[in-house]
Amino acid sequence: MPHTTPPPSLNDPRALLRHLYDVAVQRALPLHNTAAFLPPPPRGRTVVIGAGKAGGAMAQAVEALWPADAPISGLVVTRYDHTPPRPAGLKDRIEVVEASHPVPDAAGLAAAQRILQLTQGLTADDLVLCLISGGGSSLLTLPAEGLTLEDKQRINRELLNSGANILEMNTVRKHLSRIKGGRLAAGCAPARVVTITISDVPGDDVSVIASGPTVADATSCADALDILQRYGIDVPAGVRAQLERGELETPKPGDARLQGHEVHLIATPQQSLEAAAAAARAIGLNTYVLSDEIEGESREVGKVHAALARSAALGRSDFKTPCVILSGGETTVTVRPRVEGQAKGKGGRAGEFCLGMAQALNGIAGVWALAADTDGIDGMEDNAGALVTPDTLARAAAQALKVTDHLARNDAYGYFEPLGDLVVTGPTHTNVNDFRAVLVL
Repeated sequence: MPHTTPPPSLNDPRALLRHLYDVAVQRALPLHNTAAFLPPPPRGRTVVIGAGKAGGAMAQAVEALWPADAPISGLVVTRYDHTPPRPAGLKDRIEVVEASHPVPDAAGLAAAQRILQLTQGLTADDLVLCLISGGGSSLLTLPAEGLTLEDKQRINRELLNSGANILEMNTVRKHLSRIKGGRLAAGCAPARVVTITISDVPGDDVSVIASGPTVADATSCADALDILQRYGIDVPAGVRAQLERGELETPKPGDARLQGHEVHLIATPQQSLEAAAAAARAIGLNTYVLSDEIEGESREVGKVHAALARSAALGRSDFKTPCVILSGGETTVTVRPRVEGQAKGKGGRAGEFCLGMAQALNGIAGVWALAADTDGIDGMEDNAGALVTPDTLARAAAQALKVTDHLARNDAYGYFEPLGDLVVTGPTHTNVNDFRAVLVL
């Protein structure tokens, strides 16, 4: 969980940047944001289902806020080690299980099967609360007919390494699933479905978050085929044939099974950026929020941020110093082929952003930066992200670390770990995606 400290001063840039990250994460915690969107208990049953990195915290928020005398039960799946400690006295009414992210595993498959079973036999008097957050695409895996779990694992890995953006990845995932792309909501009919979601995607498109298991899908089998072809990803011949014939199509807007369903966003990247901006202004910083929808190659986005910071530091822009430049979104990392004998790189998109930024800043004075994922995990490592300081390159050179070498093998972790510049928070139990703060003094 993020730590809470008094607001730091401009004399401690590292602590200041970490404070802004903590404020952004705090704004997205489920317990602060759920109450206004909970419907009253129904005449029939209340079943809670869901998936995502915030799933455990969202389930606890519902348990804490749901009337004590109203029955409620269900099952939510979250990432391994992402279930928060249970507060003393909180009644355990919703089961939380854990599975693998970003590559699905057998535990996620079993959870998806059980969740789909919970939707059987519901009536119009029943209520389904669906708790959705980022990461649900991998955690809620139920392969389409003709696909094995091993197939889905391979396709997921290849998508993650391809440089495909989140919309492209989830378009493929929806059409290779028996539960995503509105299929879960269709299975709940005729019960009322209320989806409570935390956005981790640019633009807050609820049909993209966790591949929209309770939301109608406007993409098509043809779209999925085009993406698979574009990135050179193979699927079994039988599945390809089903896609070509449109047999794996998802429920579309206007589908009668989804009528009357509600979707509520309780936390978004923009809200977290605005919270961090308010905290920065309270410290006396000029504050500029670029966007919560920035996409592209992480290292290239890092170079663009470096150019903005350099201009501000040199007094050549409208950004007045001292200032902080904030942004969010979801960048991508295209994994480079390894040279024979080369060690595998470690790191995620936040770390790669920092590599690109450090290289482009080239040691300019007065610029610090933090990039971190708001779920506390950058890719598959144990850090949330990394820090860039004016002396990053100099300290790295003293340890014979070359930024070009680490970029070539996508090894941000191996670069920043010896410098002591990894940002390590542990799971935060929420997820509104990338957070970046660039401080120019």
